[in-house]
Amino acid sequence: MVLSRLRRVFPALASRTGRSAGTADDWKAALVFLTPWLLGMVLLTALPMIGSAILSFTNYDLLSPPRWVGTANYQRLLTRDPRYLQSLEVTTVYVLVSVPLSVAVALIIAVSLSATTRTANFFRGVFYLPSLLGGSVAIGVLWRQLFGSNGLVNSVLAAFGVQGTSWIGDPNYALGTLILLHVWQFGAPMVIFLAGVRQIPKEVVEATIMDGANPVQRFFRITLPLLSPLILFNLVMQTITAFQAFVPAYVVSDGTGGPVDSTLFYTLYLYLEGFRNFRMGYAMAMAWILLFIIGAFTALAFWASRFWVHYES
Repeated sequence: MVLSRLRRVFPALASRTGRSAGTADDWKAALVFLTPWLLGMVLLTALPMIGSAILSFTNYDLLSPPRWVGTANYQRLLTRDPRYLQSLEVTTVYVLVSVPLSVAVALIIAVSLSATTRTANFFRGVFYLPSLLGGSVAIGVLWRQLFGSNGLVNSVLAAFGVQGTSWIGDPNYALGTLILLHVWQFGAPMVIFLAGVRQIPKEVVEATIMDGANPVQRFFRITLPLLSPLILFNLVMQTITAFQAFVPAYVVSDGTGGPVDSTLFYTLYLYLEGFRNFRMGYAMAMAWILLFIIGAFTALAFWASRFWVHYES
């Protein structure tokens, strides 16, 4: 049965001698090469997902056997858990603010550094570096030091006579520091935009220059429409990454989501429920709701793309 499915999925592997189907040895060889991927998909993806879906309907504390509770976990999440609703609100604000900002900054920097010069190449490397370091624990610790009451930010403000505050200790500003950290990691979408800018036909740009269009007009009438597929891609990818953010909030808040749950990200609350309170079934229900939320945001982005994304065809 596996071989017959492979023949349907991979028709390009049909006989190299003109026959309608490959020999048995060809299909066996294909199956051998595909086996590691198939095992990884089944053992590391499919089975854990099925297991987590089942556990989401149970009361499971990692120490005793799971006890079936039906939809009680989901009902409690949506109606009787104010901290869960707070985590959902914090994460939604974080996504809606940080993702557009990071994509916009990446696009502006990419267009600014599109010229092929030694200086531009240097700054590309400098701007990409935060994307390699931004998700690490070390950067989270550094961020705490920068925005602490005695941090570098307040030292700079004091030099101008401005009295700072403990930015990460004030619930009015703590989430803003994490948003700033996400925007600072714009290197990955910047590289994608750089590749897109390089693909814009020079004839089109030269024609708009001859027509008298200034740089701002060329950006909005030529660059943005031609890069709209890449903007969609970066928006979707950055949204998925932002919903899954965990390390910055964990490090900055010492794993509590404070102050006053102002940095209680969805994934952080999931971690607290599953591995500190040992309510693993409850955490699994949160994980599946997060999957559907990300899927809904992605579907909405693709639906809305028909109104603003332009393809060559």
